Amino acid sequence: MLVMHATMPKVTPRTQVSSTEAAQPIRVGFKPLTDCAPLLVAKDKELFRKHGVRVELSCEVGWATIREKLLYGQLDAAHAIAGLALAMRLGLSCQSCRVVAPFVFNLHGNAITLSRDLWDLGVRDAVSLKKLIRNTPTRRFTFSTVSKFSSHYFVLRQWLASGGIDVNQDVRIVVLPPTQIVGNLQAGLIDGGCVGEPYNSSAVVSGAGWIAATSEQLAPNHPEKVFLTTEALIAKRSDQVTAIINALKEACAFCDQPENRPEVAGILIRSGFFHHQNEDILRRSLCGPLELGCGRVVDSSTFYIFHRRDANEPTWQRGRWLMEQFVEHGLITPAERAEAARALAECWTSNVLPLSPKSAAAKTARNQNKNKNLI
Repeated sequence: MLVMHATMPKVTPRTQVSSTEAAQPIRVGFKPLTDCAPLLVAKDKELFRKHGVRVELSCEVGWATIREKLLYGQLDAAHAIAGLALAMRLGLSCQSCRVVAPFVFNLHGNAITLSRDLWDLGVRDAVSLKKLIRNTPTRRFTFSTVSKFSSHYFVLRQWLASGGIDVNQDVRIVVLPPTQIVGNLQAGLIDGGCVGEPYNSSAVVSGAGWIAATSEQLAPNHPEKVFLTTEALIAKRSDQVTAIINALKEACAFCDQPENRPEVAGILIRSGFFHHQNEDILRRSLCGPLELGCGRVVDSSTFYIFHRRDANEPTWQRGRWLMEQFVEHGLITPAERAEAARALAECWTSNVLPLSPKSAAAKTARNQNKNKNLI
């Protein structure tokens, strides 16, 4: 069982920042997904400037690119999949890096989309997919995820297993950037996958696919994207990192209001980062209703949670969920759980940031209550 510590993680003592360094913008990488909305809203509404910090946004190709650029100092921080914090801290598929995730952008926001061919063959859920797999022994069905350290991978495997599918034997799971899922569905190279918006809606609009389940349905309240940075940056420029997070909190609160969602979709389109998309597609998950394809629609009011439910805090419950997914899906062994818990306690926390006396007292009280339930 995960044991999280409420003590302040050890970080490098803060060093003197030169005037030249202080004048440099904080470089923040991101993927052009709908849930990067708080980042683009903060930029559009000049919230970073309001809080006294300069931010330079860098649109990246994929999560592996973001990971490498964080490792080698080409990015200072990133809008990143939540699992990347623990993976980088443990040195999974990369050298170990003392990253920290002090802020959560949103809860859920992904979906599992299957090819229209599967619908035509009678697939409606994981159980009927299992039946098709059993009746087609000469074919290996292929599904995509965006990273093995992402919630996409966890909920995809969970959904497949719920239908009696042996995820390690019956199907193949490959890693693809979100931008490639629609083209690969159209070409018949994959049978489906789990991806963030707007790519599920793009598949529905193009006729290439239909949405079988949302991540909210499969893992309610799971953490999706985080603000990921390094202990080194916080040690040198903690005031600026805190300013960025304060701006993002304001942006997340704005994005969570239903009456603001149409404006948010407009900001995303005007940013110029969403090539080959249109505002209608972005509105589907932001404003609703979310069209699942094949004549089905669902409410999207809780598809994203940007600020409600204490969404922006990297709580121990959300951290525990992440670590248990790493164990359940074979990214670490049960014997490595204790080491992972220690790493998680250090990287999955907002305690690395300076707090006002009032906020610090409130957080201390929460941590004291929390510790009673962590044994």
